[in-house]
Amino acid sequence: MEFCPWCGLMLQIESARGGRNLSLSCPVCPYYCIPVSKIEKEIAIVKKEVEPIFSGADAMKLAPKTKATCPRCHNGEAYFKQMQIRSADEPMTTFYKCCNDKCHYDWRED
Repeated sequence: MEFCPWCGLMLQIESARGGRNLSLSCPVCPYYCIPVSKIEKEIAIVKKEVEPIFSGADAMKLAPKTKATCPRCHNGEAYFKQMQIRSADEPMTTFYKCCNDKCHYDWRED
């Protein structure tokens, strides 16, 4: 990405004036330039590790329980945790984990 030295906005790519080359131009002010060299930059994407909602066996012992029906085994009790994962004006998201020792299914309620 290149930015306008006059106003600081991101420059847009368009056909150069009077030729087949490409140029960079500002959408607001009259600034434009023709790149001298090829613009190329390769950035490796680093994926974020997905953390479990309830991490470790000790977290399960300390988590509060509530009455909730597991969609997998239909057990009537689950551990829960509430987190704000959207903007502040959206409601909290509730995450559940089945209390059944054979199931331990995770689900969420928005």
